[in-house]
Amino acid sequence: MARAVSNALEIAQPRRRARLQEPVSPLAVPANRLGSASGGSIFEKSKPKGAVAALLPDGRLHLQQGPIDIVAEAFGDAVAVRAAYARAAGRFDTMLEELVAELPALRAEAAAVRGGIARRMAAAVAPFRPAFITPMAAVAGAVAEEVLAAIRGAGLRRAYVNNGGDIALWLAPGESLTCALAVTGGMDRVTLRAGNPVRGIATSGWRGRSLSLGVADSVTVLARTAAMADAAATMIANAVDVPGHPGIRRCPARTVAADSDLGDRLATTAVPPFSADDRGRALVAGLQAAEGFRQRGLIEGAALFLQGEVQMTGALAVPEGEVARD
Repeated sequence: MARAVSNALEIAQPRRRARLQEPVSPLAVPANRLGSASGGSIFEKSKPKGAVAALLPDGRLHLQQGPIDIVAEAFGDAVAVRAAYARAAGRFDTMLEELVAELPALRAEAAAVRGGIARRMAAAVAPFRPAFITPMAAVAGAVAEEVLAAIRGAGLRRAYVNNGGDIALWLAPGESLTCALAVTGGMDRVTLRAGNPVRGIATSGWRGRSLSLGVADSVTVLARTAAMADAAATMIANAVDVPGHPGIRRCPARTVAADSDLGDRLATTAVPPFSADDRGRALVAGLQAAEGFRQRGLIEGAALFLQGEVQMTGALAVPEGEVARD
């Protein structure tokens, strides 16, 4: 997961799920607290187990149901923060059921959707067509945005929602948040200020929780919304590739996950050590995709990681003065 430490938001590579610490104090909010929810697929046809809302020992909010595992934090007046967490837990209570109800449409390329989260997802992926993409490419970011929308309110200075590494954030005027990237060498931190348009961060890659068509260890994207960052990270990670390389193992996505929206498209299951030339070629292909999205205004920046090498563009290739290293 990505975790905020003070005002520094650390983005781990690759993403990890949030780990619930003990002891946990349950929130006095209308969420069904039935213990740990199952880690099953979001596509389960059975009714999902109840949503869990709890405060971690350090005061952050933990929300969990099925595959959704969120850590959120708001900064401001203590009463306002408590009220924000209650709103977030109340909104979270029905999110998974809302998504499950629209799964057939969300797994299709251009089907009509109804719910608020589903509409966020559909809007985020639409600009990336005619390339293949379904609203599911933006699900984690859209869920983070929806929780953040519930959190925002009077008395807060800033807030973020981290949904398994896909992050939505909000900054009041004059506020900032320092984001740390797990990069080997080079820039490892970037400060996002209220005047900066970035409000979403997402990571994708073949080692992540979702299937990928490419070979990137991870791709981290900064965008104006978390849903847009999520969709773009998916597309850029798919573009980081060495087509025809005999050492790459791929298989139809549905043989790995029967409910995958990728269907029979070949998902990456194993990647060999690449030569320097192959690494460079793969990263250039991904960087070209990222730069194309940036020029169209779809993203603000991206960092592409492959076997110890990194390429960056846009807001992640900023002057030294914008980087916080301490």
